[in-house]
Amino acid sequence: MTLFIHNPQNNLSADLKITGSKSESNRLLILQALYPNIKIENLSNSDDTVVLGKALKKASGLIDIHHAGTAMRFLTAYFAAKEGCEVEITGSKRMKERPIRLLVDALQRMGADIQYKNEIGYPPLIIKGKKLHVDSVKLQANVSSQYVSALMLIGASLENGLEIILEGQITSTPYILMTLEILQHAGIKGEFKDDRIYIEPVGEIKPSVIAVESDWSSASYFYSIAAIAETAEIKLSNYRKTSRQGDSCLAEIYKHFGVQTEFRENYIILKKERATKAVRISEDLRNSPDIAQTIAVTCLALGMECKLEGLHTLKIKETDRLQALKNEMEKFGAEVRITNDCLHLLPCKDLKEDVAVETYNDHRMALAFAPLAQKVPLSIKEAEVVSKSYPDFWNDLNELGFETREII
Repeated sequence: MTLFIHNPQNNLSADLKITGSKSESNRLLILQALYPNIKIENLSNSDDTVVLGKALKKASGLIDIHHAGTAMRFLTAYFAAKEGCEVEITGSKRMKERPIRLLVDALQRMGADIQYKNEIGYPPLIIKGKKLHVDSVKLQANVSSQYVSALMLIGASLENGLEIILEGQITSTPYILMTLEILQHAGIKGEFKDDRIYIEPVGEIKPSVIAVESDWSSASYFYSIAAIAETAEIKLSNYRKTSRQGDSCLAEIYKHFGVQTEFRENYIILKKERATKAVRISEDLRNSPDIAQTIAVTCLALGMECKLEGLHTLKIKETDRLQALKNEMEKFGAEVRITNDCLHLLPCKDLKEDVAVETYNDHRMALAFAPLAQKVPLSIKEAEVVSKSYPDFWNDLNELGFETREII
């Protein structure tokens, strides 16, 4: 589906409820599968979370997680430690190109029975669940924090718990801290100090109800919308000032764009009341790479220069996000330079209209470019891809006065 989008309004307001964090929801689903006493409220309605939930109900056979990278990592560890199961985990064409060897190697050193069906280092995986006896493992930590979290989530279910020794510069530390805090909230003891993580063993936990905070990555698109507008007042629920999510750094970053965040009980209000003063943005996003596309497009809309660093993980996401950003922003007339971990956007004052944005089967490409429709009419190809993380996005844009219509 190709969707035409435009919104010439300069003064925006809305009251929106955002679905639960995909990151928190996916971690809690793994814990709930291990400890059924956990009850979850405000679970994400994203495709990724739905796919993960369905997969956890199976103990044998083929499991297709489509494009859900988090599900691939978390399920690999979960099924490796689930005695008696025998599954094949596969996914989309792009998923079969996304590396998983570091996690598989670590699990195999712990005693896991995991085989590659096709190319070594990549899905599909054939897993025979068994009791894992090794309680200490080394893991390279500068590729994906999801490998680390995958091991942390199964750690308490192992007989002697699990020590994870991290090697190299740690990527996306807030997501590791999120995993640790969720474990602790569920009653599992753990510690993260320097380059070591230790998760204590737990046989059973007390019944608990854990509410999922709304998704800060999803909030990023409304920060972008507010920044591009002349004035805006957008209420988003359910959010907390003390958040587990790394992308909550948006509240500080978007001050550069003139967007203030008012924290109220269980919700936030984004306010834009004056023009952006900054002419250049420079950010290291190694701890929050998922908002890189949003920030880059915000700067494109405002004719600002931006330099974003710490983006090495973007090359192994749903697409090579650095190359995809360069390709699509240049369609609007921008000059963009990229390296393996950096994007540099030069100021672009005159945006081309009626550009068709390719999404590369990447939800964040569609979500990040949509706010640009406040400056120029555009279209988004494969617009339905937003369901991966934010199924209600186009409806929520309509609430803000955006015109959206399907192009036949």
